[in-house]
Amino acid sequence: MSRVVYVNGRWRPHRDATVHVEDRGYQFADGVYEVCEVRGGRLVDERRHTERLLRSLAALRIPLPLPIPALSVVLHEAVRRNRLTDGILYLQVTRGVARRDHGFPPAGTRPSLVVSARRIDPVQTERTAQAGIAVITLPETRWARVDIKSISLLPNVLAKQAAREQGAREAWFVDRDGYVTEGASSNAWIVTGAGAVVTRPLGPDILPGITREVVKDALRAETLTLDERPFTVAEALGAKEAFVTAASQIVMPVVRIDGQPIGTGIPGPVAAALRRIFHHHAEFS
Repeated sequence: MSRVVYVNGRWRPHRDATVHVEDRGYQFADGVYEVCEVRGGRLVDERRHTERLLRSLAALRIPLPLPIPALSVVLHEAVRRNRLTDGILYLQVTRGVARRDHGFPPAGTRPSLVVSARRIDPVQTERTAQAGIAVITLPETRWARVDIKSISLLPNVLAKQAAREQGAREAWFVDRDGYVTEGASSNAWIVTGAGAVVTRPLGPDILPGITREVVKDALRAETLTLDERPFTVAEALGAKEAFVTAASQIVMPVVRIDGQPIGTGIPGPVAAALRRIFHHHAEFS
């Protein structure tokens, strides 16, 4: 079955889904997005994703294109029309179509809304998790408001490409003080020798990941120690385990950083357990 995409009120075949050349997302990356996991044909953590979308829109002063109940209908309809069982739902809102000008367009300009869905092979993803992934580290080059889920992702694109060229799957950004901020498309975690699970605290320098929040709930339920603080690359290299979290990967073990093995060089028990129990703590709709 061919994919179907929602574009500004109309359902289009994927091959024909387009936006205007003067859409501000295309011209200025003036917009925000969300990526939501679909599992068993149901949306995972829709409420949390919607709340983060509203925060991002408010920060950039972009109006919500649809009332929340109507938006929810579109999201679920995208899953239904694409007959999606396991995969991801992508939602993007831009400031709309207007004559190219750096300043905001006239009041009343309608925001653009695009919703698409695609399948992810759960078997292949599980194989990747069983083997673990490699990451590289790179200097932080992004803007100062990474907590806004903006579609302006050029530094992330370059970081991902650098990782691929070095045989890795992800890149971790490192701030000027030597501390890991997060991955190009994920939040970063380590497990210390004492068993504490460490991740950077929320702030303008990292994205408030939805998967990150669910993992925190899982850690509390399992009475594991959570330490929200910055960690250095050196500490990560000496860690017992490392992993990343994202909607498309859930909990993904990291077994090498900058070519050096982490712990035993294979996925560790904490990451494996969090991956196994993750959906027990997530919300489904």
